[in-house]
Amino acid sequence: MARRTLDYLKRVRLWVFNDEILWEGLTEIERSRLDGLRTSGFIVLHLACFGAIFVGVSVTAVLTAALLYIVRMFFITAFYHRYFSHRAFKANRTAQLLMAFAGCTAGQRGPLWWAAHHREHHRFADTPGDPHSPNHHGMFYSHTLWFLTKGSFVPPGDRVRDWQRFAELQMLERLDWLPFAALGAACFAVGAYLETHYPELGTNGWQMLVWGFVISTVVLYHATYTINSLAHRFGTRRYDTPDSSRNNVWLAILTLGEGWHNNHHRFPSCAKHGIRWWEIDLGYLGLRGLAALGLIRDLKPASARTSRKSAGLPL
Repeated sequence: MARRTLDYLKRVRLWVFNDEILWEGLTEIERSRLDGLRTSGFIVLHLACFGAIFVGVSVTAVLTAALLYIVRMFFITAFYHRYFSHRAFKANRTAQLLMAFAGCTAGQRGPLWWAAHHREHHRFADTPGDPHSPNHHGMFYSHTLWFLTKGSFVPPGDRVRDWQRFAELQMLERLDWLPFAALGAACFAVGAYLETHYPELGTNGWQMLVWGFVISTVVLYHATYTINSLAHRFGTRRYDTPDSSRNNVWLAILTLGEGWHNNHHRFPSCAKHGIRWWEIDLGYLGLRGLAALGLIRDLKPASARTSRKSAGLPL
């Protein structure tokens, strides 16, 4: 009994630190199965949204939820996607680490994991090798289930060799849940502070945790996932790309520019997804602001040759 307990604790420790040893030597059938711990956490987070029934609602809590949604969506589209996945601009090592940390607050794993799977998506877009194509795996699998499987827990490391040389990114990858948990704790702490010092705002720690952290996160999750599922099914195609990517204005608004998905598949390493003047791309506007402050530089334009090379596609 004691040995079994120790083995279980060891497994939990390896799981907490994202240790690849747990998933070595899996068969194809085992790779396709859902990971129990990760799936349970995902379900619990969704169920926690119903906590709003008990904690109530306030303008302060809703505004905090909206703000954290927008800010973290920017972290995903600008940092995880355009920087770590496609190197659409340049940044120094300090800014790079800060971007990685900020992205982790979205609760969508670490930047290396995210970038590796996204590069895999571009390499095999809408083929059986695509990790989340709705055309081959179904809408629900594409939207949610794919990242809960045991096979997707470990990133295809050969896709992110350019980032693996940074020890700080490797360490953050091991503890990608820590910034996310810290954000949740901060929401609760701020709510408790406001309840004590500004009671007229009508909020408290639990309310800020449920609205500012939990509900904001769940909405952020599913808005991000729509690009995998809906943006390969619904919308228009300006470019004849070898996949089913589509431009969708509603998804572009929801995701700060990610919805111009056909544009992106035509020019993967372009920092601007909204190519035409009327295509709203708030993520790019945010990057322009960071560039103006000198925090990043060299935003890449739409170049067919360099973009296809960045995505690992034939020129």
